[in-house]
Order: sequence, then structure tokens, then C-alpha cells
Amino acid sequence: MQVKSMAEYAANGEMPEILFWVGCAGSFDQRAQKVTKAFATILNKAGVKFAILGKEETCTGDPARRAGNEFLFQMMAYNNINLLNMYGVKKIVTACPHCFNVLKNEYAALGGNYEVIHHTELLEQLIKEGKIKIKDGGSFADKKITYHDSCYLGRGNNIYEAPREVLAALKGELTEMKRCKSNGMCCGAGGAQMFKEEEKGATRVNFERAEQALETGANVIASNCPFCMTMLLDGVKNKEKEDSVKVLDIAEMVAQSLAD
Repeated sequence: MQVKSMAEYAANGEMPEILFWVGCAGSFDQRAQKVTKAFATILNKAGVKFAILGKEETCTGDPARRAGNEFLFQMMAYNNINLLNMYGVKKIVTACPHCFNVLKNEYAALGGNYEVIHHTELLEQLIKEGKIKIKDGGSFADKKITYHDSCYLGRGNNIYEAPREVLAALKGELTEMKRCKSNGMCCGAGGAQMFKEEEKGATRVNFERAEQALETGANVIASNCPFCMTMLLDGVKNKEKEDSVKVLDIAEMVAQSLAD
């Protein structure tokens, strides 16, 4: 895919509408890369003028802060803020709730003030404005869908409706888990747990959450976070249901349902 970088825009004296912050998972994790491509495809289809940082993008520092290394977090954050401010970035979209939360709520204290939106919020906006159209009888029209609220988007930032509005536009049947919205359950990867081995216990958090999703009888488990996706995929595989139940990011679902 040909996606222009902020450096390329700056070299031409131009400014994109929005910076797409890809994040570590979206850049390097093979599964999450598919979400990145799907979201970029949607932005192109909608005619949104966007850019990425490319090789200039580094980790937000969120995992370092969650793991207790405040010094490393601040070092990484200052470098990112200096870069973003140099380019004059005003608006950022990201498909990772962890990047979203730290850029939106924690960078301001260090001099990074930006309008930060999650990709599900932008998708909802583009659908409402008619900039992207969902085809009739699309890929998910006859599917039973359950949606997992990621901690940093849901309880952390009180964003519950935007992802559900996007799923409603796909005309599938949304079946909620018993634990959803403000009573949702962590996938097991939050708080830097993604990068360490779990402590011993009766079961794994992601196995339990995946079981709750499977209990709904859904064909599709919709996710909004690369970490959640990894954990839910592992949970579904543990139950040997990966052939009958798909774990998909909402952007992938929209990309598969776009009208020509």
C-alpha cells in the first residue's frame, strides 16, 4: 500500500487532515497488520487525507508506564511529543486503545495536546456522514456478532456506543455477553500483561473471557484492540472453535462490507 508519511507531506508544504498512529502491534504483529491495512483501505475509500509517521513512529511508552518504568515512559513520550509538535499535528486516530488512552489523557501533562480519536469513533462518523457506504446483504448481514469492550476504550474512556453503532450499520445480530459495557471483563493483556508471563492460577483470564463470548453462540467476536484480539484468538483456539468462530477487528468487518 502507498501511504504518505508526515515527512513527505511536510516536504511538499502540505498538511494531512489526520495522523494515523499505527502503534507497535499494528506495525509489527502479523495479525494486527491486517487491521492496519483494512483501516487504511477504508480511509482511502472515504477520501480522508491522512498520513503516518512511518519509521519515525516509536512506542508511546504506555507499556513502560504500566509496568512501572516511569523514567523510560517519559523519555519515550518526550521524543514523540517533540516529533508531533514539530510536524504541527493536531488530530490523531489510532486503532489501539492503549495508544489512544496515553496520547489522549497522559501526553498533555508533558506538553502534547492533540485531538485523539479511536478508529471506531472515526468509522462511526464516516458512516453517518455517508463517506463510506455499507453494501446491502454484506458479509455480516446474517451473522450473529458479540462485541468485546476493551478496558481502555470502555471503562477507561467511556466509549461504548461508537463501536456498537458501526456494528449496527453492518446489519448483523448483536448479541451481548453477560459481562459487557461498564461491567465488561479484561482480556488479560492490559497493564503491560501482554509482555510478561502470567502468574499461576486456576485458569487464564483470556480463556474465561473467550468462553463468555462463545456462550453467546456468536459466529463473530468483534474486537477494537490488537491486544484483545490476540488474547481472544488464543481463547477461541483453546476451545478448538477457530474454524467456526472468527475474531475480527471492527475495521476489518467494515472493510469487508464496503459498497463498491
